[in-house]
Amino acid sequence: MTQAMKVIGIGDDGQQSLLPLYRTWIEESELLVGGERHLSFFPEYTGEKRVLKGGLTAMVEELRTETRKTVILASGDPLFYGIGGLLSKKLNVEIYPHLSSIQLAFAKMGESWQDATLASVHGRSIKGLAQRIDGKDKVALLTDRENSPAAIARYLLSFQMNEYDAFVAENLGSAEERTGWYSLEEMADGSFSDLNVVILKKRRPSPVWPFGIADEEFSQRKPDKGLITKKEVRILSIAQLQLHAKSIVWDIGTCTGSVAIEAARIAREGEVYGVEKNVDDLENCRQNMAKFRTDLTVINARAPHGLDEFPDPDAVFIGGSGGELRELLNICCTRLRPNGRIVVNAATIETLYEATQAFAQEGFETSVTLAQLSRSKPILSLTRFEALNPIYIITAWAKQAEEQGGDSK
Repeated sequence: MTQAMKVIGIGDDGQQSLLPLYRTWIEESELLVGGERHLSFFPEYTGEKRVLKGGLTAMVEELRTETRKTVILASGDPLFYGIGGLLSKKLNVEIYPHLSSIQLAFAKMGESWQDATLASVHGRSIKGLAQRIDGKDKVALLTDRENSPAAIARYLLSFQMNEYDAFVAENLGSAEERTGWYSLEEMADGSFSDLNVVILKKRRPSPVWPFGIADEEFSQRKPDKGLITKKEVRILSIAQLQLHAKSIVWDIGTCTGSVAIEAARIAREGEVYGVEKNVDDLENCRQNMAKFRTDLTVINARAPHGLDEFPDPDAVFIGGSGGELRELLNICCTRLRPNGRIVVNAATIETLYEATQAFAQEGFETSVTLAQLSRSKPILSLTRFEALNPIYIITAWAKQAEEQGGDSK
């Protein structure tokens, strides 16, 4: 068996950040791999230097057959959003971490970080960050050039998350180190080094929205009625979707976005996609997204158009269709991921019949709940009940899910 390659974490102050033993390993190695900045810390190195650029997979394949003494340099802790995780799966390596940028940033703040939420928008989309961090007391963010502190501040302000102040730590450990506190408004207008860490700290209370948000809290088209999935039906329908933290959810006929928004607050680490044919309803949906801090992907289209832009779902909610229900259900059933669920709300027995027949043809099992609900309403000094429109809640799942032990009821 070939000797293990050494993956060594390094700070922005270069060789000074390394233990003497680590420097010795580097001096005695025959191949030194790392980013251009890391390699520049060792101008006197006599072995071969190999620059680690975007093609990490290709580099791993090259290193599989390497027999020379090899050291791979990485920033901070290689196992914290770094290359260490991939290298340890693919190669015979030993990991020697340096302090992570997050540790250094909290040290500069003078605060503990065991209770912090850690997230990264480095090399990845900021999409969905709002619901992932909403209400958290401390959030540490790894950034990049595109998702800079200023861009992050503008994003958070668009979701009215101004209860946070931000601590920005730049060029930690180097001669150009700079740290400081900013309001989000100040950070949005600021200019920062590309090498930075952002820590958000909640200074003021966040709004709290328990599951089952009241209908009147949503922006919705007026004076029309019935353009929102009522709270009681929404709760029952979402329960049937059996969402988890990383669910991929489709909301077809999203309208005000009430189902999509509540789904996103459950599937905080997942993704929620909505499609709505009415432009005015879509504008209400976007207002609700900002209010309830849920960063959804919503498009203006008449389903099934637009669904090919979405990844395969774990859960599909259909609150309405424009007469293309059979075609729509075929697409949803075909693309539904294993153990996924489809929930259809039907206001008429004709739609109930069409949906159950379509699911049977697709080889799906179904269960139906008829929700006949009434709400109390005052009348003088008394109380009466006012009925909501009856709704059939149709839940469908693939038959093989039950045969494989999936939860079908």
